[in-house]
Amino acid sequence: MRTLRMLVALALVFSAAGASAQAGPERIVAVRAGRLVDVSAGRVIENATIVVRGDRVQAVGTNVQVPANAQVIDLSGYTVMPGFIDTHTHITSDPSGGYSDQELHRWPGYAAIVGVKNARKTLLAGFTTVRNVGAGEWSDIALRDAIRDGLVPGPRIVAAANSLGITGGHCDTNGYRPDLTTEPGPADGIANGIDEAMKAVRYQIKYGADVIKICATGGVLSAGDGVGVPQFTLEEMKAIVQTAAFADRKVAAHAHGLDGIKMAVQAGVASIDHGSMLDDEAIRLMKQHGTYLVPTRMAFESVVKGAQDGKLAPWAAAKALEIAPHARTSFRTAVQNGVNIAFGTDAGVFPHGENADEFRLMVEAGMTPMQAIQAATVSAARLLGREKELGDLKQGFLADLVAVRGDPLRDVNLLKRVDFVMKGGVVYKQAGSAVEVIIL
Repeated sequence: MRTLRMLVALALVFSAAGASAQAGPERIVAVRAGRLVDVSAGRVIENATIVVRGDRVQAVGTNVQVPANAQVIDLSGYTVMPGFIDTHTHITSDPSGGYSDQELHRWPGYAAIVGVKNARKTLLAGFTTVRNVGAGEWSDIALRDAIRDGLVPGPRIVAAANSLGITGGHCDTNGYRPDLTTEPGPADGIANGIDEAMKAVRYQIKYGADVIKICATGGVLSAGDGVGVPQFTLEEMKAIVQTAAFADRKVAAHAHGLDGIKMAVQAGVASIDHGSMLDDEAIRLMKQHGTYLVPTRMAFESVVKGAQDGKLAPWAAAKALEIAPHARTSFRTAVQNGVNIAFGTDAGVFPHGENADEFRLMVEAGMTPMQAIQAATVSAARLLGREKELGDLKQGFLADLVAVRGDPLRDVNLLKRVDFVMKGGVVYKQAGSAVEVIIL
């Protein structure tokens, strides 16, 4: 008890010191934008000014008065947009070591350190917020908090902690001798039956999860399961969604196969991630329930290339080549039928920082560049339930801005070359180069 009292006393001292250090006048910045993409209205505003006070937008428009004490940032030669949101990342994962058993050779904590590298790359690519849908060792929770506390640069993270799945399913670790590891349970995200599923949700939330991720079907990179087969039952998924809702959390569902997609939508998940096989009924259900599709086109392209280059295990390569054509067709059909779509890439399957190539793939599937940008801003913010402060540049919103030279509405590939990044009123990239942010 004495040790606990000492820790609490120290926490209060450091908290008071931090509050004192942050006291004083808020920094005011005025950004002059040559072209501003109004993502809510789907239009472009010429010669706009954005006034930022502290971490929030104070004013936006063509007739905004610049405060006398404001620092002026001239982006008159740029197109300015809200910071991008990627709603499907694995920011503490890295494909550089291949898709094998590399995690078995790494010490606890290694993943969070990998995440520090990935977070910086992601932020400098223009992604100021991500939804991280699964990480071991609570590494995304640790990284989220370190970024929030100013220890390392990175995007704002909506973290899931452990993904939830069934024994032997996509979210489990399969293919090894049973005596090599301890069998995982609800605390690790592996649940069988309604009671265990509810316990798993509560456990993730207790230790910091902002969102719940489930594996509703099999996957490509998991051993021993069919890529499209259902895993959780409808009753288990309903219990997960209801338990999460009691704690004001949403549920994201990894889902490839048709039956698993339909059950997840009926259970009330917020998003179907991947959504490889969609028919007319699945699309009707998604529109009826307001379910978002997070297409992760980059992940499909990456695993197909890995299969063709011989970098995947034979069973993973076969599944990648099987499912990818269905996914291309399903995404195009979803676009044509007006399904809610939020930008998401599955970064971690491919290198972080390359996320913006998803815009190109979305446009190739039939979206306009404006629709693709909206998917990564206003639509993604709605999926996160944070549309009142993220995904747009309006008074009171968090000051997340990115800028590119040229017109991305004519050439969406320009979004892969972001020259300016501001997150929460702090500039992290300017004139194409990273800006050193002093941590006090």
